[in-house]
Order: sequence, then C-alpha cells, then structure tokens
Amino acid sequence: MTLTYAWRAPFTSAELCDLHAACFGGGFRDWWEQVNAHSLGWVCARARSGALAGFVNVAWDGGEHAFVLDTMVDPAYRREGAGTRLVTLAAERARSTGCRWLHVDFEPHLSTFYLERCGFAPTPAGVVAL
Repeated sequence: MTLTYAWRAPFTSAELCDLHAACFGGGFRDWWEQVNAHSLGWVCARARSGALAGFVNVAWDGGEHAFVLDTMVDPAYRREGAGTRLVTLAAERARSTGCRWLHVDFEPHLSTFYLERCGFAPTPAGVVAL
C-alpha cells in the first residue's frame, strides 16, 4: 500500500490519538500543541484515503542533538517499510537543520528495527525511572 510522507505536515490531535491508541493504547493528548512547543519537527505518513497511517516525532535540545520519539505505524501498514521510511526522513531533516546526533531509546524487541533497518548504532546509555 502506497503512503506519502511529509515533514512537519498538519494533523489533528484526534487522528494522532487514534493512531497512538492503535499502536500503544488509549489516552488523549493535545499532540499538535505538544509538537509545536517542543519538537524540531515530525513526519506524517498518509494513506491514499488521507488517513494518518504513520508518525514520528523529532524532539531536540535546541542545538546538535535530536531525539526520535513516538514512532507509530498503523497495524494495517506494518512490515512494508513505513516505519523505516518515517525514521529515515526524520534523520534527513534533523541533519539538514544542523543536528549532528540523532538519539533513540527503545525496548529490546525493537532492536532489529532501529539498529539494522534504521542504521542506529548501539551505545552505552543510562536511564532512571521517575
């Protein structure tokens, strides 16, 4: 199935909440306000019907470091390269704005996706649950 991808494309919080629910579970959040206040950008993938089929957020520190967050692909479009394309475009755009590093945190079951398909390198890091 063909998807179109766009950097900083418009979306509604309601449609992104629906996509988030399909990928991770429910809960409303004002996504539009959040990304406009805190993100370098984001990538939206849309189906021919116009439905939001994928999304990735690129937060940043205001300097050289960007962070991949909230990578989501509608279950109907998985295993077709949509997630890889979302992250690749996010990386290209972060690089074009002057970022030198793109970070991602992920659960172990996503190692193949991020390390092999998206080209991230493993690195020592730390995290603390708050």
